[in-house]
Amino acid sequence: MKPLKKEDINQEVFDLYDEYAHNKINRRQFVEKLSVFAVGGITVSSLLSFISPNYVDTLMVDPKDPKLDSKYITYDSPKGGGSIKGLLSKPKKSKGKLPGIIVVHENRGLNPYIEDVGRRAAMEGFISLAPDALTPLGGYPGNDDEGRELQRQRDRNDMLEDFIAGYNYLKNHKDCSGKIGVVGFCFGGWIANMMAVKLPTLSAAVPFYGGQPSAEDTAQIKAPLLIQYAGLDTRVNAGWEAYETALKANNIEYTTYIYPEVNHGFHNNTTPRYDEAAATLAWKRTIDFFNDKLK
Repeated sequence: MKPLKKEDINQEVFDLYDEYAHNKINRRQFVEKLSVFAVGGITVSSLLSFISPNYVDTLMVDPKDPKLDSKYITYDSPKGGGSIKGLLSKPKKSKGKLPGIIVVHENRGLNPYIEDVGRRAAMEGFISLAPDALTPLGGYPGNDDEGRELQRQRDRNDMLEDFIAGYNYLKNHKDCSGKIGVVGFCFGGWIANMMAVKLPTLSAAVPFYGGQPSAEDTAQIKAPLLIQYAGLDTRVNAGWEAYETALKANNIEYTTYIYPEVNHGFHNNTTPRYDEAAATLAWKRTIDFFNDKLK
């Protein structure tokens, strides 16, 4: 059988995966519903294999790149999980102090994709910290299904405190200039929005397809925002109109891009939801924004 291609897959399969990945249906329901699309030589197992993340062949930055200093650290999060592990990355040859970026994972812990994003940010001349909010439960367990189950056991506001503590750790780091932005994906997009709410000294926030704060919370935002959405992501996009109204009412600086005909998770290059053109453009816009606001 020929290997599956993105074009072979019905959009409803991607929508089903989104429901599964965001705990709207369990694995048994997901597999049952997938069976409807197992036709014409396509099996359920081939669909599952195709739509699941591939962390082996997708890293964009070699963890051992000689231009990079990347290592795990732990920091205190007294209002959150206590002690949190994170990947701290920075360019090896840098003059002076660097602006910082907090990189926030999806709803499954610090997986290889998010670690890679942290290293990508460092290669652009930043010191980045990618925390793992699953640290109190033993850390990212090595696969996303278990990671999602673990993350459901934690309160999202406690996890928000872990990322705020990460911001404070980075702000006080000897190699950081003190100007810090945040970029987050999915759950991490909500965290990026909420860090803008909670941290008046945050210098910039880039939420990718993240849940939106309430109008009352939005009024607290001081940081400029670069907000990025997927055109096919009706679940998250449903909250955009109210968010934009609140941003305008409070004269908050923001720029929004909605990338047409791409799915939630389009930046994540480990699954077939990835859209190379949109992801490349969105990341360029992210780095340009951080260069403008942090350097």
